Amino acid sequence: MTGLVHDFVDQYGLIAVFLGCVAEGESAAILGGFFAHQHVFVLWHAYVAAALGAFIGDTSFFILGRRFADHRYVVRLRKRPGFRRAYRLLNTHPNIFVLSNRYVYGMRLVGGVAAGLSTIAVPRFILLNAISSAVWAVLFSTIGYVFGLGAEHLVGQALVRHERLLIGLGIGLAVAVLAWLFAHHIAKKERGKE
Repeated sequence: MTGLVHDFVDQYGLIAVFLGCVAEGESAAILGGFFAHQHVFVLWHAYVAAALGAFIGDTSFFILGRRFADHRYVVRLRKRPGFRRAYRLLNTHPNIFVLSNRYVYGMRLVGGVAAGLSTIAVPRFILLNAISSAVWAVLFSTIGYVFGLGAEHLVGQALVRHERLLIGLGIGLAVAVLAWLFAHHIAKKERGKE
């Protein structure tokens, strides 16, 4: 079983990091850094996969808002908690909003669509999104890399490589669950305010 997991991560790990970062993605970027520490792939490859995934994801949400404003999916997103706040912040501080939106868990999708519905110019959004994606990818992948150092010290050198991969998957799952719980809590508070 662990050999199968190891082979899967070897072959598809960077693709999984990329796809995970298209959506919310913090846990995918952290896992990318962790697996880079385990020498499954090179750290800069994890940076690139995470940055491209984040960039493409946010750009897709932007296009969704810009081109399909009346689509039922976009209309439903506009009713989500926090959309009005994101739209208001975007119109008052567009540069800061685009640069920082991905750091607020649970707001990335809503923020991308709100940016698409706003008057921000496409080239400006693309440039700010590229900068933000690169910084975000390096930050969260590096956190995963440091997690790898810490896990190695906690668990010790006695574990073989594929057991460390399972620990990494466990850490990634724990981060994803905690992030989901946090986003759920924030969304619940936002619904109470509206």
